[in-house]
Amino acid sequence: MPEGHTVHRIANAFQSDFAGRPVTVTSPQGRFNSDAALISGLVLKRARAIGKQMFLEFDGGAIVRIHLGIYGKWQFHDSADAEVTGQVRARFTAGKNCADLRGPTICEVITKTEAKTVFNRLGPDPLNANPGNREAQRFISRVQASKSPLGLLLMNQDVIAGIGNVYRAELLFRAQITPHRPGNQCTTEELQAIWDDSVKLLRIGVKTGFMITKEKLFRKNPTKAERNWVYKREGSPCERCGASVQIELMATRKLYWCPGCQK
Repeated sequence: MPEGHTVHRIANAFQSDFAGRPVTVTSPQGRFNSDAALISGLVLKRARAIGKQMFLEFDGGAIVRIHLGIYGKWQFHDSADAEVTGQVRARFTAGKNCADLRGPTICEVITKTEAKTVFNRLGPDPLNANPGNREAQRFISRVQASKSPLGLLLMNQDVIAGIGNVYRAELLFRAQITPHRPGNQCTTEELQAIWDDSVKLLRIGVKTGFMITKEKLFRKNPTKAERNWVYKREGSPCERCGASVQIELMATRKLYWCPGCQK
């Protein structure tokens, strides 16, 4: 499933290609026909991401909410007449710009009121952090209100939006905190540091398109195997302490961590 930095990159591309222009919306597959009719021809005001969800805001108040889930994908074309291939749920065109959406978990037209309900439910997004630290405080308070393990809370989009399996593992390793520590046993200072690090790492992800979590590689183009400390490195010696990187299941998702560093 795409993590937050990928969805923000897509929203940025959509903003660049379509914002301020009338957008024709169709559903080659047919499953989005009725919703497409509600927005086709309207001007796109803004495309933005909150965590793993993207919102396309049109004149008149209609909003398209999109969650790619595990199988969803976008494909951008430089021709409005690009051949339709596969099961395209929705096609968006404006001039020569064209974007095809396939296999999303959610693709629906909602009202401003319905969108506000979604916004209020979602946790704060590190890529939408504000200077007053209000979003960080929301994250901290939601973690400290729970007895669930921190490794589980970081994957909860109602606690922090946009963090997936890779960033979860790497943030906890960089913080040297065990994923099993209950949220209500984490200090404000520890959680503020995790929040600040998530802002840093996700911004790098938006800039580079890669989930890179080793400082020495931030300005390079590392291979996939080089980018991270513990993610998918189970059984290998930790590059910091030499202990064997562990893998386990936490709420059905694979969790990677170092018992030597994350005590």
